[in-house]
Amino acid sequence: MNDIRRGDAMLTDWRAAARRFEAAVSGAVLGQEAVVRLVTIAVFARGHILLEGDVGVGKTTLLRAVARAMGGAYERVEGTVDMMPTDLVYHTYLGDDGRPRVEAGPVLASSEDLAIFFFNEINRARPQVHALLLRLMAERSLTAFNREYRFPHLQVFADRNRVEREETFELPAAARDRFLMEIGMEAPRNADIRRSLAFDPRFHDTERLVADIEPGILDPTALSGIAASIQHGIRASEAIQAYVVALWEALVRPHASGIRLAGIDDMARLVQGGASPRGVAALVRAARVRAWLEERDWLVPEDIRAVFRPVMAHRVFLEPIHEMARAEIVPDLCRAVFETVPAP
Repeated sequence: MNDIRRGDAMLTDWRAAARRFEAAVSGAVLGQEAVVRLVTIAVFARGHILLEGDVGVGKTTLLRAVARAMGGAYERVEGTVDMMPTDLVYHTYLGDDGRPRVEAGPVLASSEDLAIFFFNEINRARPQVHALLLRLMAERSLTAFNREYRFPHLQVFADRNRVEREETFELPAAARDRFLMEIGMEAPRNADIRRSLAFDPRFHDTERLVADIEPGILDPTALSGIAASIQHGIRASEAIQAYVVALWEALVRPHASGIRLAGIDDMARLVQGGASPRGVAALVRAARVRAWLEERDWLVPEDIRAVFRPVMAHRVFLEPIHEMARAEIVPDLCRAVFETVPAP
């Protein structure tokens, strides 16, 4: 039975489209259903996504599949150490007549119709490029050629290679905070799925995999409107509101909440910042989309738990001495937060 109010038939239709979208993308990246669900949540929460994982696990294939299934104008850039901010906006060359020419770069090529901007290996780009991307993500606008361009339908997808460290630049905290989710992607562990990935020729041809996806399942120009309807249509009880605030407090001040982690002597200094009001608002936004996908018009603790780590973990800034071990510390901290704060 559909628990969304009967008058919201449009939400029901869009939920069916969301499931088609999930199924289409999952068919191209075998064994990544949990990751695809998080990406779907981010799409309907209108948030930017950063994928992180080892080489060859399918990050680029996933994002290409998402772009194909979503439809709309799509641009892609490859992060390189010599990339300059202007490379995103325009490029210059000499024409056949020997005169200089200026053409729109990837950001401006589709102008205000741009729906998906895919930044491959974002950590290979310099901080100056990250700064330009930050404004694009935060304001969905850009000033160039004496005018301001707006991108009302824009969603930024990026991936980061966490293995290679040479000629890479860590994303600044401000840039990472602009991503709604930072999603870790690992190789599937199921033996049957591994066998299919290794021996089924269908998964060896990325171009064919992406081309076989039904294009334009979602309408990017309508997503902002439906996203707003979802946010207004999902209720949060007083108990859930208190629960989220308590989780927030425990994450920011674990010592005061009685949380202890193995190997950390000074818990009072562990968390130096982050997990801002913007981050908690993003958490609630994502949780509401998850509730909608589960055919409910109210939030439950499982909605918060399902999106907590991908939304909040990258927003926690640790004491510098512990930053190198954040991949182990922050997940442990998130688990401890849920073990400490009772669910309603």
